[in-house]
Amino acid sequence: MRVSEFDYELPAELIAQHPAAQRSASRLLHLDAASGSLQDLKFDDLSNFLDQRDVLVLNDTRVVKARLAGRKASGGKIELFVERALGSREALALIRASHPPSAGTKLEIDAVRVRVLAREGELYRVRFSQDIEAVLERHGAVPLPPYIRHAPRREDAERYQTVYAAVPGAVAAPTAGLHFDRGMLKAIEARGTRLAKITLHVGFGTFQPVRVDEVEAHRMQREHYAIPDETVKLIQARRVLAVGTTSLRALETFALTGEREGETELFVYPGFQFQVVERLLTNFHLPKSTLLMLACAFAGRDNIFKAYRHAIERRYRFFSYGDAMLIER
Repeated sequence: MRVSEFDYELPAELIAQHPAAQRSASRLLHLDAASGSLQDLKFDDLSNFLDQRDVLVLNDTRVVKARLAGRKASGGKIELFVERALGSREALALIRASHPPSAGTKLEIDAVRVRVLAREGELYRVRFSQDIEAVLERHGAVPLPPYIRHAPRREDAERYQTVYAAVPGAVAAPTAGLHFDRGMLKAIEARGTRLAKITLHVGFGTFQPVRVDEVEAHRMQREHYAIPDETVKLIQARRVLAVGTTSLRALETFALTGEREGETELFVYPGFQFQVVERLLTNFHLPKSTLLMLACAFAGRDNIFKAYRHAIERRYRFFSYGDAMLIER
């Protein structure tokens, strides 16, 4: 398959720059892949599709303030984007600078010293002079996606985070979950639906473009995931609605490997055989992205592109702060 087969034109004004006034005030497009039918709904209509037979699987990763501004010892500006901590003071990070830093380069983030240890693919292994968690909390900024044009604001610190976020480690939000408020989750539980958690720490790869021409040649970045015993029991006994592509990838990785915790590089594109997830709640995704390819694998490319044309015509809001889709496989 060619990556170009997953391209589409999106008017720039449909890229949501801010979240909806209330979390659950978004719109919801329902796609039944078996029939190809589409239905325009409000997000809080989601509960009408759930009952005591279902389990709603949520990714409880928490976004860290991963973006740091600093300087080289020589004075040149740099941006350091912490992808994952490897210990209390060591991490893998993206570094944007006028010239790629070499091993031994010294960086400064206010009073914090950072030394580049080695290059590892697109990332750098770096060592901080202070605990990373404290440095990010004190000096870091919310890592908003590049298509959101404003600098992070106070509202972003709250709204670019799910209400059930608990385990720090993501550099991007599992955005399908941003639509839920606590009241809606309680209403869903009142219908007899069980809520289950997984953790998948979303990595920088979610921001990276696919740089190959053939879909099959692309390789995903590794992301850490964990699935509790209770969630395993629930997904084996109930219909599974995965909230977001991250939840789906964690569950399907478990189905393929039998491992409840580890690193996943699972790339889901058309032809993939799903074993666990029957319904998917997701946002609208970027052209030529791995997330769009996953949606096409789940519902069929023609169905997804028909749904996206409908969403554009009806002026749905796209991407991280945008509206949602409920897809029946």
